[in-house]
Amino acid sequence: MKFEFSAGGIVYSGKKVLVIKTKNLKGEFVWTFPKGIIEKGEKAEDTALREVREETGYEVKIIKLLDKVEYFFRKEGELVKKSVKWFLMEPIRKIADPDWEVSEVKWLDTIEALERLSYESDKELIARVM
Repeated sequence: MKFEFSAGGIVYSGKKVLVIKTKNLKGEFVWTFPKGIIEKGEKAEDTALREVREETGYEVKIIKLLDKVEYFFRKEGELVKKSVKWFLMEPIRKIADPDWEVSEVKWLDTIEALERLSYESDKELIARVM
């Protein structure tokens, strides 16, 4: 079994949350929150800030650690245990376009986000900040 450690951000402004549309490992489009793998020598907080900037184009600041979520999935036939640290964030300003891997970036109210998000664990994170 492999282990992956990631970090990401739940960016909240008023009653809206920032979500991205991207492809999962199967090549299917999903709505989720920006996150990515923690690089060697990088702190989880720095990863979360970088990934949000790269995937949404927003400069943000961390408010607090929101949760740590763990789950299993298969990648190239091998079982992977993934651990994700999620940070509650607020936007500072839009500074760039999102990376090529992101199809859309949207601000959604919490009800619409709950309807659109693809993963139950993401929906549970929204419920924690409502």
